[in-house]
Amino acid sequence: MGALASLNNINSQNFSPEDLRPALKFLNLTYSDILEHFPEGVFMVNTRWQIGYFNRMAEEITGFKREEVMGKFCWDVFRTDLCQKDCPMRLSMSSGEVVVDREVEITTKGGQKMLILVNTAQLKKEGNLVLGGVETFHYLTCPELEAEKLESKPFADIVGVSPRMQEIIQSLPVIAASDSNVLILGESGTGKELVARAIHQHSLRRKGPFEAVNCSAIPEGLLESDLFGHERGAFTGAVSSKPGRFELAKGGTLFLDEIGDLKPELQVKLLRVLEDKTFMRVGGTRRISLEARIVTATNVDLQEAMHQGKFRDDLYYRLFTVPIHLPPLREKREDIPILIKYFLEQLNRKFHKKVRGVDPKVMKILCRHAWPGNIRELQHVLEYCFVFAKGPLITERHLPRLESAWGGRELELPLTDGSVSPLQALEKKTILLALEMTQGSKQEAAHMLKISRSKLWRKMRLYHLIDADFKK
Repeated sequence: MGALASLNNINSQNFSPEDLRPALKFLNLTYSDILEHFPEGVFMVNTRWQIGYFNRMAEEITGFKREEVMGKFCWDVFRTDLCQKDCPMRLSMSSGEVVVDREVEITTKGGQKMLILVNTAQLKKEGNLVLGGVETFHYLTCPELEAEKLESKPFADIVGVSPRMQEIIQSLPVIAASDSNVLILGESGTGKELVARAIHQHSLRRKGPFEAVNCSAIPEGLLESDLFGHERGAFTGAVSSKPGRFELAKGGTLFLDEIGDLKPELQVKLLRVLEDKTFMRVGGTRRISLEARIVTATNVDLQEAMHQGKFRDDLYYRLFTVPIHLPPLREKREDIPILIKYFLEQLNRKFHKKVRGVDPKVMKILCRHAWPGNIRELQHVLEYCFVFAKGPLITERHLPRLESAWGGRELELPLTDGSVSPLQALEKKTILLALEMTQGSKQEAAHMLKISRSKLWRKMRLYHLIDADFKK
């Protein structure tokens, strides 16, 4: 007959059944017809707190049948500790205030504790005669929230239940116990420095300093001096001798972040330090022993940088002793609920709040987002929500606008003449490229495309491909 949508207006003070009369008349429906199809649990009480209505979804959530609850007091059905001291329905009934998104723990008929999210309002008749109260409620659970219950064995502040993160977490104590060079690879925001600090804190050098240098943040002319130190008079402005990070990290760990942005001349000097375990200050003549462990990190594809001549092969293999590949957040979405729970605990301490979780709808949004900024972006989004969250739950209205991973760029598709779709044109182009690379061998092309030879033939006939096409 139609469709039903519900909207929350937090500024509304009451709800009147009279408001629905035009819709009921237009659709030839009763109040019960509408509420029975409502996607949330709905119940109503009179001024004596006796239940006078209980819809189908309320039955499903609580486990009670309608005939079991009619005429009973609502606290005998929902059995929550808020019933006697902080009942949202009581607040609405006494003051006319609308309560929105209140988190409540109830006990179902089967004795199970369950979190629900409730909205309450006063029921009034013409002449401001209070009839009772109405409450809508829905589950505060979803598959993503259930993932929070998975066990995560953290290492330092590193958490994750995904297979890749569990593999990394289990390997970190072994890596920390050694003194080998470590190269941490991963996109920006994946937590490379956090891993580097964890390695230091659990190593034999943990009592020593942890010196972190961002190789792309320091001006090129100052980076060499910052790393190696300088002697007095080494350059204009060097009015006194100054130790560099290699010296300051003595007995501890030196973390070189964004090592892929290091200039070629500094790559040579760093390689010499790693090989000889000694270095000299800028303008100095005395060699100083390297007594720090080197941990490096980058978001650059170093192998591609080597092919382009931007990164030295010998330095790469010197740093690549123990590599750690941190996956982007979009490739380990099962970790998102665990990370949200971890960040909520941190933010509660920071903002002195008691936010217990996020709405299931919000959890689904966060779990499906592409997160181009990875864990750092997730952390900043949750902090934004904390600024605006007033209650125990983060809801959709607290979320900032989440930019998609593609950032609004146009999708570059092959031009077509209209006879095939852009997707088919792309498939045709891929087949032609495979045939060209295999010099026309259908068997090798099918293997490259990971399809059967017969399927390749069908695709070639579909796109009217002939042997000459792939030679062009």
